Amino acid sequence: MAEKSFIVEDSNYQDEKRFFGMYTNQDVIRIAMQQSAWDINCRAEDFLKEENVVVLSEIGALTRKYYKEPIACNLVSYGNNVVASVKAEYRKIVEEYIGRFAFYRCFETPNMHWLDDRMKEYGQRVCFMAEYFLPNMEKVRRLSCAYEMRLLKQEDFAELYLPEWSNALCEARKELDVLGVGAYEKGRLIGLAGCSADCADMWQIGVDVLPAYRKKGVASALTGNLAMEILERNKVPFYCCAWSNIRSAKNAVKSGFTPAWVEMTVKPETLAEEMNQ
Repeated sequence: MAEKSFIVEDSNYQDEKRFFGMYTNQDVIRIAMQQSAWDINCRAEDFLKEENVVVLSEIGALTRKYYKEPIACNLVSYGNNVVASVKAEYRKIVEEYIGRFAFYRCFETPNMHWLDDRMKEYGQRVCFMAEYFLPNMEKVRRLSCAYEMRLLKQEDFAELYLPEWSNALCEARKELDVLGVGAYEKGRLIGLAGCSADCADMWQIGVDVLPAYRKKGVASALTGNLAMEILERNKVPFYCCAWSNIRSAKNAVKSGFTPAWVEMTVKPETLAEEMNQ
């Protein structure tokens, strides 16, 4: 059974103070950089350097659980440089690429085509590109909306693995979906934010709202409340979307999140073709 519904207030939620005392913005970015370092086999301090860094790719025990081989190349930037994690056979190509352009240009067209064209010769293509958000501990808070909200646990998700909730929940990794907040109108679920325990210290938030209920503050209320629930459990919430998904990025900002890092991944061409079917 879902837990009892809870009522929240926009800016005066009294329990916020105990969450804000738990982490600072410096803590949050430090935890994220350490996780990224585990993800791509580098050191956390590599993301703070002014010069680019290249390391050999390796999937370790502490990487995010959805990281899977084969990965030819993964480029990550926290806004200072590019840290490139590559397989040995592609190292020279990637080193030349990140040496040709300003670090932030390595994640955009037309420069990206330089890398894509050369990796295509080896059956690899630029496959995933995304922007990641972390909570701004001075802004993240519980938000209210016009609908009842309920805290959901893993056992409440069994009947919710449906297309309309595919961003909030992941059927392929049900065991990682650990917590959620649902919005209800007269007992009917109209919006859902869920989080997956992708790694030891960070839980990723996804959110869905039925079309008829969008632009009513539902997504930000769900996201903000779930972020606070995650923080209460001593985990760091994070949020990811494509650069072109303006609606999702605006929701992240409204919910108290701020852009933190970007990633671009090169994977086998066959995988890209499968995803385009």
